[in-house]
Amino acid sequence: MESVTQSIDVDVPVSIAYNQWTQFEDFPHFMEGVEEVRQITDTSTRWKTKVGGKELEFDARITEQHPDERVAWTSTTGPDHAGVVTFHRLGDTTTRVTVQMDWDPQGAAEKIGAAFNVDDRRVQDDLKRFKAFIESRGTETGAWRGDVS
Repeated sequence: MESVTQSIDVDVPVSIAYNQWTQFEDFPHFMEGVEEVRQITDTSTRWKTKVGGKELEFDARITEQHPDERVAWTSTTGPDHAGVVTFHRLGDTTTRVTVQMDWDPQGAAEKIGAAFNVDDRRVQDDLKRFKAFIESRGTETGAWRGDVS
């Protein structure tokens, strides 16, 4: 199992950062390789990705979600992975977003990528694009404030 943890500070209030992160269908705007995310139910999503020319579809389930605090998930089909995104209020208009993710690399290319920290850089770059996306808008595209225990 491989693991990555990356953080970024965004210049929006915690509720705006959290609300935007609950809009999974907007992930292709800032996550490299994510072509589509469909929200099936409040706690299930269907993903289409393309990384290194390899297309993949999988399902994920939200295992825990608490407004303005955290969103955790696990895969239910496809490659084994799970993670959590946490939101930390640093001030009235600043939030630290931290992504922690564990996965089981499949095949030689993914194992080599993990060995050279390619995944760490990808997550950090995705967070930089999230920062640019939410700060340029100044507000979220929507919100789901439900609680999943």
